[in-house]
Amino acid sequence: MVLACVSLASASATLFLEEPYGKLGFFTATGHAAVYLSDVCAETPVVLRPCRPGEKGVVISRYDGVGHYDWVAIPLVPYLYAVDRPEDVPLFADAKMVAFLRDRYRRKNLEAVAPDGENGETPGGNWYELVGSSYDRTIYGFQIETTPEQDAALIQKLNAEPNRSHFRTVSNNCADFAKDIINFYYPKALHRSIVADVGITTPKQMAKMLVKFNHRHPNVEYTHFIIAQVPGSTPRSFAVHGVVESFFKSKKYIVPSAVASPIFAGCVFAVYEGVGAGRFQPGRGALVLDSDGTLEQPIGHEDLRAFQLQLKNLLASEYPESGGQNVEKSWAKLQARAAARIDNEGRPVLEVQENGDTVRIGLSTENVLNGSAPSYLIRELLEARLQSELRPKAAREISEDEVTRDWDLLQQAGHVPDSSFAARSTHSGGIPSTQRGDSIEADLQ
Repeated sequence: MVLACVSLASASATLFLEEPYGKLGFFTATGHAAVYLSDVCAETPVVLRPCRPGEKGVVISRYDGVGHYDWVAIPLVPYLYAVDRPEDVPLFADAKMVAFLRDRYRRKNLEAVAPDGENGETPGGNWYELVGSSYDRTIYGFQIETTPEQDAALIQKLNAEPNRSHFRTVSNNCADFAKDIINFYYPKALHRSIVADVGITTPKQMAKMLVKFNHRHPNVEYTHFIIAQVPGSTPRSFAVHGVVESFFKSKKYIVPSAVASPIFAGCVFAVYEGVGAGRFQPGRGALVLDSDGTLEQPIGHEDLRAFQLQLKNLLASEYPESGGQNVEKSWAKLQARAAARIDNEGRPVLEVQENGDTVRIGLSTENVLNGSAPSYLIRELLEARLQSELRPKAAREISEDEVTRDWDLLQQAGHVPDSSFAARSTHSGGIPSTQRGDSIEADLQ
């Protein structure tokens, strides 16, 4: 059951706990922290102001090596997807499309903090972290209510202070900045752990503290949700850990330590168990925030299994030689040799050479069925998306409505048997409407 989209007079602050991705080192397993402020907007990426009617707020975080600034503020949808509208999010993302969308947004909006190179080329550095975060990783949101007066005071404070980078991994990182923002609204709500994180402020510890704060203050409106990583060929992100947890769960650290010093390894295990470092699961009990901005329950196990079986049977009949097991990889190869473009409406498309002709394939929900691309290419795109989002571990991150929408698109592309299961418009379960949930939905509309 989809929550009603209701705009509220009250504002909110949301801690974003973002999973690590790429080649993990000792500290990178802790992920990233940012704060989404629903009623605070950006005059520029480094100057804040109150939002005007219809604006959706900003995500603000501390970065290392971005224009020498300590913090940068990015509107919500671009921060997540590197586009201005949720309907422009690509159905299947690869590294080339992500880089194209990020650079396009940078050239339009972020020249002040990430200017072109000497010859007009895309600059190096960490500026890419400012936009398109959902292509790289799954994000967990922990949202609490604020007031316009608190927002105004925060705007005045951040605008008045020097915005100069003093990032330090151990003592002044992104989680420290998020802690300071949340504590500005609710003093002493968040604190680091001397034992579990050896005194380093980590994103997971901040999320854990905010959950505890909610338990102690049930009168403060609160919502907990997941923003899934966009389906595609980009590598999937990893579970987020604290410092001791990262050390304990990493074989390249704990195994040599156990050989060199069993006593030390035993102490690490004792700390890990004693503080319950692995017991806090940020996705447990969370709603799912769809790309169209609705909050729903995660898809049930039986429904997920039914969709997986349905897709398996469809692909096996359509690709009898391979059984359809490699559709996702096959599409990823095609997309990798295609050129990323934008159509007249500003939506992503692919240009690919097919049988000597240049073919344009719409890549978003709004243009995937509207072009002149052959139907078999459209079907392959949608099948690849479904195969990606129906992975066994995806149940916590997707809703039945999202999968049903994609299946409906596949049916409209042709030659797909009707399905009473996928075509359902109502669901057996439902979730109660919560005001905080309504707020985040409205912000993505």
